[in-house]
Amino acid sequence: MRTLAMLSAHPFPALAVDFTVAHKALHTMKTISTLELADIKTIAAAAEAEALRNQWAVTIAIVDAGGHLLWLQRLDGAAPVSAHIAPAKARTAALGRRESKVYEDIINNGRTAFLSAPEIDGLLEGGVPILQGGQCLGAVGVSGVKSTEDAQIAKAGIAALGL
Repeated sequence: MRTLAMLSAHPFPALAVDFTVAHKALHTMKTISTLELADIKTIAAAAEAEALRNQWAVTIAIVDAGGHLLWLQRLDGAAPVSAHIAPAKARTAALGRRESKVYEDIINNGRTAFLSAPEIDGLLEGGVPILQGGQCLGAVGVSGVKSTEDAQIAKAGIAALGL
């Protein structure tokens, strides 16, 4: 149904505006993809397989685009602190829509003021965003081994989605 809005006091009724059409012309809703439980399980299984294949004891965290925790898995032998670090890396990657290593490099290159940036505290390599068509769907954060190995595990998990 179209809605035609016309001011009764309008001196030229023929110039009335169809606000429904005008609204559609000005505003188009975007369609975005989101991670489903099956996607999360696929990522987690592939990340776990990569860690086990290399005999690495790690924690794997998966978050949505807003940085909200969807999955946390601490493998046998992983340090308890890794259960705090992995979600922080994932949240940082999701909110920044880039790998957490970018922030580590910024700080290591002397911009220590970046440590005061709000809402991001996983400023170490190992957080990798899940990107599809330029949109961030979430991120994977891994902690427990060398940071390059953490990132390797996260990327292996994301690769299992075939995006």
